[in-house]
Amino acid sequence: MGDLEETTRVALVDDDALVRMGLRAMLDGVQGIHVVAEAPDGADVPAIVDAHHPQVVLMDLRMKKIDGITATQRLHACGEGPAVIVLTTFDDHDLVVRAIRAGAVGFLLKHAPPEDIVRAIRSARQGDSVLSPEIARRLITMVANSASHDTNRLAARERLQRLSAREIQVAAAVADGKSNAEIAAALTLTVPTVKGYISAILSKTASNNRVQLALIVQAAGLSR
Repeated sequence: MGDLEETTRVALVDDDALVRMGLRAMLDGVQGIHVVAEAPDGADVPAIVDAHHPQVVLMDLRMKKIDGITATQRLHACGEGPAVIVLTTFDDHDLVVRAIRAGAVGFLLKHAPPEDIVRAIRSARQGDSVLSPEIARRLITMVANSASHDTNRLAARERLQRLSAREIQVAAAVADGKSNAEIAAALTLTVPTVKGYISAILSKTASNNRVQLALIVQAAGLSR
């Protein structure tokens, strides 16, 4: 029973059948991960979530009927649902940021190495963001180059004013792509304490997840 409880249920949503086939073939051989459903369009997401109850959804951004951003928004509008990781070629930065703001916990480059995909799924299941330091830096550049950068910075700093000095440190570490364990080691805290801080920070900043929090920190100019 314990092994079953630890298995992460995954759904694949991509309009490219070859991409879905490749992901399924790779993930089916990984212990602790089980692909329970797949779909070619965001329009199918509510049905497969209701029927198969995945904990993580790998979601393509560009699909014909309903795109990944809209599908992610609809999932989160219905309350607590599966963690969404968007699949992208990163050729449209704005779409990536919009997906994260819609509630995605992070993103993967298509054709990423298998170990990166497995690590991302496990991180999402544990409540961590799928945000490496390299990706964090690219997001910083996107936010900094946005047309409304000054407005974004002021709004972000207002939201962070609600945090204590320690919470600011934790938030900055999240934006740097650190896991809970890495934050705990860097700040001499326990992992449960870090989780408690992050829960409070998400509430105070009205963030749905760690990646949205990272965007706020980046917009405020507080990440490295």
